[in-house]
Amino acid sequence: MTRVAAIDCGTNSIRLLVADVVDGSLTDVTREMLVVRLGQGVDATGRFAEEALARTFAAVDEYAATCEELGVEAIRFVATSATRDAANRDVFLEGVRSRLGVTPEVVSGTEEAQLSFSGATSHAHAMDGPYLVVDLGGGSTELVLGTSTPDAAYSMDVGCVRMTERHLGHGEYPDATGIEAAAADVRAALDVAAKHVHLWAASTLVGVAGTITTVTAHALQLAAYDRDRIDGATLPVDAVLASCDALLAASREERAAMGFMHPGRIDVISAGALVWREVVTRVRDETRIAGNELTEVVTSEHDILDGIALALGR
Repeated sequence: MTRVAAIDCGTNSIRLLVADVVDGSLTDVTREMLVVRLGQGVDATGRFAEEALARTFAAVDEYAATCEELGVEAIRFVATSATRDAANRDVFLEGVRSRLGVTPEVVSGTEEAQLSFSGATSHAHAMDGPYLVVDLGGGSTELVLGTSTPDAAYSMDVGCVRMTERHLGHGEYPDATGIEAAAADVRAALDVAAKHVHLWAASTLVGVAGTITTVTAHALQLAAYDRDRIDGATLPVDAVLASCDALLAASREERAAMGFMHPGRIDVISAGALVWREVVTRVRDETRIAGNELTEVVTSEHDILDGIALALGR
């Protein structure tokens, strides 16, 4: 047995998984998530804001203490979209290194997609391949198609934080002009992605990460966030799209009152729901044209964190 720690630092949140690896399988010790919004303003300025770095370093200090307390033997820290885009990322990398004792890895969109695929498919939910795994993050959305291993992957520069800052703002309601502009951005990105990943070939669509699990919680009408009920949930496509539309139409006050809603997602879930709506619609339409219509969507709580931990265990 090897006790490992996987840390995924994205545009919106930083997450920790401490797990025991035995014969290539994971047993969770703890999972933690903090919304630090590292990517605050990066889409517009190309740089990390000082306050965003301070929030993230405070979270890293917490995770370092947890790893020491739990007797972690190996740590892998992966940074994704926001860090790929930031001109002053060396400040971030050195800050993490000094606190955690490991050098963060700034992975490409393709490697991020492969790690997400590995994590999502490590806990099969009676799914038929090929799988199209979609990891919808704050700054980017990864699409990866495969069965036992990835056959094709593509990373789109659209995510819940990026689309919020670019188009939807922080008002009580997203305005119609911003919604249409954001949808146009996502559709254009999907046009490019479809040249790299055969969306029509998916037998099972698997969604991972916070936006998608939140949409699923809404579709399941959960009073509070319930990881066990969300993990492996299989929902009709129409139910997923209806929940995306409902979250996109909800006011900030209405979103904040939803018992399953993490406070750090209140201002970005509208944009996240829009991105997920466009992805699900596009995959449904392409599989329908190919004669292999997609009728359901699977949500997995296992994602890039699991992929990082599995790779570290190996």
